[in-house]
Amino acid sequence: MFTARRLDPHIMQVSRLSIVLLMLGPLAGPAAAADSPPPHRGTCLSKMEQRAAVASHRAISLGQALKNLRSQGHRGEVVGARLCRKGESLVYVLTLLARNGKVTRTSVDAVNGELITGR
Repeated sequence: MFTARRLDPHIMQVSRLSIVLLMLGPLAGPAAAADSPPPHRGTCLSKMEQRAAVASHRAISLGQALKNLRSQGHRGEVVGARLCRKGESLVYVLTLLARNGKVTRTSVDAVNGELITGR
């Protein structure tokens, strides 16, 4: 039965992200993995560790990191985000999908939101 109610924007974002990830799945074969290997799983924080890092002000929120990235002129749909250790500091490793279909990986300092790398 149809009911007229407004959809939650967060659900819509998750749905769009799911669709994009499903579309990219077949493209992420051995060649994509060899091109840019992700950081070792042991260096990235779990969801609970991420929340603790943000709550204790050791890292900015993902939303703030994305806001800083966009203010520096980087556009694209976020299809992946991880908070990882890099030496003694924390970085957000972001995977972005541009409107032209190009996938890029970018690192953002999780303390101050500054762009570290982007390709």
